[in-house]
Amino acid sequence: MAEDVSVLIVDDSALMRNLIGRMIEETPGLVVAEKAMNGRFALDKIPRVNPDIIVLDLEMPEMNGIEFLKERKKLGITIPVVILSSIAEKGAAITMEALALGASDFIQKPAGSASMDNHTVKDTLVGMLLGYGGQYRRSQGRKVVPSVDFTAKTLTPLSGTASKPGSVGAILGMSSSNEPHKPPVPIRKPGNTQIIAIGISTGGPDALRVVFASLDKDLQVPIVVVQHMPQGFTNEFAKSLDRLCPLEVKEAEEGDAIQSGRILIAQGNKHLEVQRQEGGVVAHLTDDPQVSGHRPSADVLFASVALVYQNHALGVIMTGMGRDGAAQLGTIYKEGGLTLGQDEASAVVYGMPRVAFELGHVQEQVSLEKMARRICEVAKTPH
Repeated sequence: MAEDVSVLIVDDSALMRNLIGRMIEETPGLVVAEKAMNGRFALDKIPRVNPDIIVLDLEMPEMNGIEFLKERKKLGITIPVVILSSIAEKGAAITMEALALGASDFIQKPAGSASMDNHTVKDTLVGMLLGYGGQYRRSQGRKVVPSVDFTAKTLTPLSGTASKPGSVGAILGMSSSNEPHKPPVPIRKPGNTQIIAIGISTGGPDALRVVFASLDKDLQVPIVVVQHMPQGFTNEFAKSLDRLCPLEVKEAEEGDAIQSGRILIAQGNKHLEVQRQEGGVVAHLTDDPQVSGHRPSADVLFASVALVYQNHALGVIMTGMGRDGAAQLGTIYKEGGLTLGQDEASAVVYGMPRVAFELGHVQEQVSLEKMARRICEVAKTPH
């Protein structure tokens, strides 16, 4: 179909090409454009098949993923790339190098055709392909696959304005008409911002690079972030952000001080909370069960921020599938804090910010391009 998002699969493993190919073929709105066994073959096929998005392995003979990304940059190819990454520590470092070279996002490779985690991998992968691929099609002036409900556990096309049965929208009695519920009534007026909490998921690696590179170097308010990312990757991710951000960025460790000029990124597979202790506020990591389907969870972070900082918090919810963070962003609002949400036009996946907006928990919608400026303005404005 002309409106399907077409995917070029690049991997030297026939098993992996077939596995990813099946995931794509089983998903309405996606189609396999072509398959290639290394970067060289992929470059040869791109002019002929003109894909909307590329799924790229990193370790391949003749031309590996990093070499492909360098050549892609040189040739001015703007087709988005999602990396298939291995779990090892070395894999994390190479994956961050790939993101620095222009890859949009990454996903851990499925373990094999019979793996129990394949369902989770498929949901995440097809969300990325529909999000990034659809965004690219729009940028090229082409028709886009019909809207997909990114708030649902299983991605389904939206028809009309009503949420599909089984979606979060339907469960909460919401429509997808962009009409928010009545916002909560704050129990106190906003005070000066003392912390910024960000919840973000699919589309986040790219989006955080954009935001963090543009933050003011004199921003005196600490930032805590939940970015949904597998264990073993968040340390390298934090280092990659630290290289481009004027503020210090590091992976959160138990007892880290919440202090001005520092950004803490939640560890993969650990909840991040803030706790007030005698010497000040510190980061606290837990192995508590998943919340809203995630660990780390933005809901957990937002709830702790609302408890500790009350009306001195700024909550920000950005691109991502599902609903994590949407409910507890409302707790920050109720306590008298301020809230921002990424707008639909700039979000790769308008899931998490959409649910928050429809619940009435977003005070202001902001584009990705203006998010850093708005965060700094709100944080620096006396209340």
